[in-house]
Amino acid sequence: MTAPVFLADSALLREGTVVLEGPEGRHAVSVRRLHPGEEVVLTDGSGTGAYGTVVAAEGKDHLKIAVTAVRTEPEPTPRITVVQALPKGDRGELAVETMTETGVDAIVPWDAARGITRWKGERGLKSLTKWRSTAREAAKQARRLRVPEVHDLASTKQVAALLKDASFAAILHEEGSEPLATTPLPDSGDLILVVGPEGGISPEELDLFTTAGAGAFRLGPSVLRTSTAGTAAVALLLARSGRWS
Repeated sequence: MTAPVFLADSALLREGTVVLEGPEGRHAVSVRRLHPGEEVVLTDGSGTGAYGTVVAAEGKDHLKIAVTAVRTEPEPTPRITVVQALPKGDRGELAVETMTETGVDAIVPWDAARGITRWKGERGLKSLTKWRSTAREAAKQARRLRVPEVHDLASTKQVAALLKDASFAAILHEEGSEPLATTPLPDSGDLILVVGPEGGISPEELDLFTTAGAGAFRLGPSVLRTSTAGTAAVALLLARSGRWS
């Protein structure tokens, strides 16, 4: 079984004896109940990992670790970003969780015209915080050293500007003329996927995005929910780009 991963301040990512405390230390000691001799990994969430062994668990939230190696993994290429329209209910967190576990690099919440959910005021800030927290926890579950960046809520115009600078941009659309599974992909740069809301992408949004350089692609014969389409598409691109090889 692979070693559990905990988020830690960069000051702890060094060889020698370090102490993990606070919420992460409490989770390691009181929830995971780690014991001396067990292996753990500490990460800053930006690609650096400190590998070590538990020396002692003290109190409720102090885990003493002997770090024997520190490694930084290279930036992933090509980089995959999903522009995710806001789903209703808790399906947003589900989308973030599964995309993170699959391997997405960044997520952009999108305020689509036909979306049912709206992020406004305090509710919007709370929802964004939940998405970011979900990404952190899912990254730890997946033993990732990089936590996907969850951007601030984007408007349709902001999404179009993002697509314009992409190496490859795809709108997931059931009426797409070309399958995502066979279209040529660049070997590097930014690959951006747009996932629409339950009500679909409006004609105006589709025109704006295609003008920005994005193409409309279909995933397969079935129509997926907005909360699962991104995960399926990310898995497809990871396999096709060689990042899963």
